[in-house]
Amino acid sequence: MKNIIRSILFTVCAWTAFQSCEKDIPTRKHFDLYAFSGEDPTGGAWKPVLLTDPSQIPLPAPEAVNSAAYQAELANVKSASAQLSGEQEEAIAYWGNNGIVRWNEIARELAAKYNMAPAPNPDGSYPGPNAANPGQYPLFPFAHPPYASRMYAYWGAAQFDALIATWHYKHQFNRPAPYKTDASIQTHLPQTELPSYPSDGAVVASVSEAILTAMFPLEKDFLMEKAREHRQTQLWAGMNVLSDIIAGDSLGRAVAAVFLARAANDGMKNAQAPKPVSDSLANAAQAQWGWHWENLEDPQRPVGVTPLFGRVQPWCIPNVEAVRPGPPPAPGSPDFERDVAELWEISGNLTVRQRQIANFWSDGLGTYTPPGHWNRRASDLIVENRYNPLRSARVYAYLNMAVMDAGISCWDAKYYYHYPRPSQAVPGFTTILGIPNFPSYTSGHSTFSAAAAEVLSHIFPSDRASLEAWAEEAAISRVYGGIHYRFDAEAGLAQGRAVAAYSVTKAQADGAE
Repeated sequence: MKNIIRSILFTVCAWTAFQSCEKDIPTRKHFDLYAFSGEDPTGGAWKPVLLTDPSQIPLPAPEAVNSAAYQAELANVKSASAQLSGEQEEAIAYWGNNGIVRWNEIARELAAKYNMAPAPNPDGSYPGPNAANPGQYPLFPFAHPPYASRMYAYWGAAQFDALIATWHYKHQFNRPAPYKTDASIQTHLPQTELPSYPSDGAVVASVSEAILTAMFPLEKDFLMEKAREHRQTQLWAGMNVLSDIIAGDSLGRAVAAVFLARAANDGMKNAQAPKPVSDSLANAAQAQWGWHWENLEDPQRPVGVTPLFGRVQPWCIPNVEAVRPGPPPAPGSPDFERDVAELWEISGNLTVRQRQIANFWSDGLGTYTPPGHWNRRASDLIVENRYNPLRSARVYAYLNMAVMDAGISCWDAKYYYHYPRPSQAVPGFTTILGIPNFPSYTSGHSTFSAAAAEVLSHIFPSDRASLEAWAEEAAISRVYGGIHYRFDAEAGLAQGRAVAAYSVTKAQADGAE
């Protein structure tokens, strides 16, 4: 408690603008402020994802606004908001009044920073990241698409539950914002009618810090500083008193702990299977289907990316069998030869536009992955529709639970069917984008994108046409790049939509609609 107070109080704390690692994580320089299109006063009654009830995490009643303690806090806010430095003004503008969008941006940049495959050792072997020693090369984590999808899902779902609880307590205690109690307080963000206890900005900051630190342990100091800065802006901007912020910090960390307990036992620790397990999957596919995928790198990586990600605990689908597609065409069959002929036709006559589409959707190493691509689109839609933090969290939660479930189901199909990629099955065929280190069927881009587009179309129905077009473009981009056959992409689109149907059903029953 003393550390929180020491880090937030304007009168005793000097503000540091950025940690040194900020140089490694580029973030948006400007974020337009907006008045919320709605405040969802009944949001505290919405159904959470993991919490059994919005009041599961107890929060003490705040001091009355006429108490001496609150009046002292009010005086501190009044003084702080009237004497802003240039750095403080920049921080307020950076975080805005819906900091969850900024945290999503930070999560995407961290995914890109850690999306780097380990290089081979001099003896031809490959090292692997070690969660117990994250600073040892190769750094932990390798934020490939399955890892990134899981990170986004835990971050989004935890934010949603935490903000449902926040709205519950805001309206239970109904303590007015400082500027409602003292109209002379200068505010530097749009005012709302929302009660101020607990601070939703502090909740968002602390959930983000806790979840992202667990996912990116080497970024602990950077994330701690960003969360501290975010919390402080709520006081500097005249939006919250210190006890609002302390309560929000406490609530956010407690909710994050519930989600991290799930993460510790969801099966992800076993997803990157050892070589004997990986080989057994290839042998099983060879025995059942008459084919298996092989890594074509030199030196060859002994294991593909997360062979057992398909066994990680999903959020909304009942099991992977419920959405597993039928088998792909056998190599040499008429359907196979038809799609191979298309690949040769495209590769020999690739247009500028097709190459642009392939590159736009490549989302390979050093990027925030296909799930990140859709999080960026969701962020834009949130801002365009002027959503408040709670409704924004709902978008990220259902989007990313569907995207993670799509990844789980896609990876189940990839290692169940173990289908060879065109570069392996078609002699002399080459790609323009490299070769991913996992089997071909179904297409991950297609599955992720169809699931994302379907969830976002449900929430933003007027954008359905453009979202569905984006998903179709993401799918065909892999054919243009020579990474996938058309049947990989088409099956992936169908699989992603089937996954999303479960998330949409869950969203329809949460009370927000």
